[in-house]
Amino acid sequence: MKNFFVYILCNKRNGTLYTGVTSDLIKRVYEHKNDLVYGFTKKYSVHCLVWYEMHETTETAINREKQIKKWNRKWKLALIEKNNPEWNDLYDQL
Repeated sequence: MKNFFVYILCNKRNGTLYTGVTSDLIKRVYEHKNDLVYGFTKKYSVHCLVWYEMHETTETAINREKQIKKWNRKWKLALIEKNNPEWNDLYDQL
């Protein structure tokens, strides 16, 4: 069964945030880290995976991504700090 992921990247603690969705989290974060993805993450050096969650369907993942993108910054920071208070890069744990 295929899983889908919603994730948040940052450039530093409390810095610039990027929220995305993917079916291959390891590959997608690798692409961000190595500036293979042109656009926002490359422009602002957003490379650190600080939060993610898994979904069973693409629909639920996309809906969650849209929900988080509408949140204010304070809510996004609280979401990250709830499970990753040190803002560690979670990529190596994948």
